[in-house]
Amino acid sequence: MNQAIKIVHGDITDENVDAIVNAANSQLVLGAGVAGAIARRGGPAIQEACDSWVQAHGEVPTGQAAITGAGNLPCKALIHAVGPVWQGGKAHEEELLASAVKASLALATKNGLKSIALPAISSGIYGFPIDLCIRVIIASI
Repeated sequence: MNQAIKIVHGDITDENVDAIVNAANSQLVLGAGVAGAIARRGGPAIQEACDSWVQAHGEVPTGQAAITGAGNLPCKALIHAVGPVWQGGKAHEEELLASAVKASLALATKNGLKSIALPAISSGIYGFPIDLCIRVIIASI
């Protein structure tokens, strides 16, 4: 199997991939950061899909992921990964981040999505230290 990892600094909504991963909260409410960029570019259909998913399945637990349509984004699907809020490293944050990444990849595989753009989950307003975040994500992949 031919696999490649490419690290890109830029707008995740510009990536030419089958799926974009959203750094989500458990209610799948698209607010700021990556989620905000996705909401602005993808349009209101994305939040509507998120609301429907939560209504049907309940909140997404930390360390897990959900999949929805992509609205106006140039991809086939959105995967919403719920990473942990950084609490100093004593609340299993590394394991929860690894689980969110693995859950995202599993959903991509299950849905036949061969390429995904994955942000630095939890490194924004959730406060996960970026260097550690990147190490955990790369190791999880």
